[in-house]
Amino acid sequence: MEKDSTRLKKNQNIQMARIGKAASKLFNKKGYLETSIADLASAVRISKGGIFHYFPTKNEILYFILTNYMDLVLEGLEEDLKKFEGSFSRIQFIISRHLELYTNNMDEAKTLLHEAHSLPPKYLKAINEKEKKYFQIVAAELSDLLGNNVPKDRLTAITFSLFGICNWIYSWYNPKGSLTHHELSEIIYNIFSKGVSSWKL
Repeated sequence: MEKDSTRLKKNQNIQMARIGKAASKLFNKKGYLETSIADLASAVRISKGGIFHYFPTKNEILYFILTNYMDLVLEGLEEDLKKFEGSFSRIQFIISRHLELYTNNMDEAKTLLHEAHSLPPKYLKAINEKEKKYFQIVAAELSDLLGNNVPKDRLTAITFSLFGICNWIYSWYNPKGSLTHHELSEIIYNIFSKGVSSWKL
């Protein structure tokens, strides 16, 4: 009985992931508000009732996509950073890891950037809290690199600038092109590290 329950839950998770993946693609192509449950049912090849069996509302689908992506971003990050010695090596790891997750989950990442505001307040608050935690982890590493005497507003600007560099690649970068995400992360790291060094006091 327990095995059947475990198998059922696993199958349910797989189906929810399928729906989430298809939805993130549609949200990026058509927009969240413009995408209907009928559109999604057609993409996943199940009935609208089948969609509602897993997600009561379209908001639930959007939240599922975004919370899973942010959990992926945060999962094990603090522990992984402890394995590196030196601030520059940790920043290099953050950039490389961010780009790897971003390029492997491009639709979900773009949905986070463009559609999070469509969530109901309680869901948006939960996503914002996860984003805030990620910001704090990265900002702490940059503070360690630059020195604690860097003004808070400048540290905030530098942190968001790094996120901007990494996140904006969706407008031009082709993950299937000749430039790998490892090579891209090296380029971004070199540009960022040389520029940010000027803030060290």
